[in-house]
Amino acid sequence: MINIITQTKRLILVAMATCLCYVVSFAQTNDSTKTLQKVDAPAVVVTKPKHDPRLATRRSLILPGWGQAYNREYWKIPLVYGALSIPTITFIYNNNIYKEARFAYDARFKATVDGGNDSTDYRTLEYKYQKADINAIQTLRNAARRDRDYSVLWFLVVWGLNVADATVFGHLKDFDVSNDLSMNVKPNFNTTTRTPGLSFTFKLKDKKAKASFIAR
Repeated sequence: MINIITQTKRLILVAMATCLCYVVSFAQTNDSTKTLQKVDAPAVVVTKPKHDPRLATRRSLILPGWGQAYNREYWKIPLVYGALSIPTITFIYNNNIYKEARFAYDARFKATVDGGNDSTDYRTLEYKYQKADINAIQTLRNAARRDRDYSVLWFLVVWGLNVADATVFGHLKDFDVSNDLSMNVKPNFNTTTRTPGLSFTFKLKDKKAKASFIAR
């Protein structure tokens, strides 16, 4: 009877030892798998693309306001098109006046020169052009043509300012505009010479690099 109890205890101890070894082995395998997963997982680095002022210039040359959109200055786009609309409207207005005055002048000229043989176009004129002096019509025609040409010039000037604005602010996009831009002045005491002084700290282009000297 005692031998049977002893053998039973041994079997129980062997079974418990076997289960313990299995649990330890499984835990080590699971930890190793997690470690491998952590090591094998690649690190994802998201880099912000660098702002290119030349790209802003080219876009503004192609389409007004596109460079401002690239610079993320969206509030300037309505200003650009508002400025461009002024010479555009004046061009259309003066061009219509020019065509009207030119037709009236040609009709009056053909009706009055050589005995007034051709009065076909004269009959289609408005009353104001029929009674107006031909020299006044000629002056109106020349003034409308001049103003129309100036409208084209101003349109190109505004477009050029749009390109210049996109270029300049494209270069200033990454410029440091913090409160501490250039120089910081503070009192200083030199422990070696035991004299007071002033410390000037200049902030360079690199945000990490600084140059300083002490004035006594």
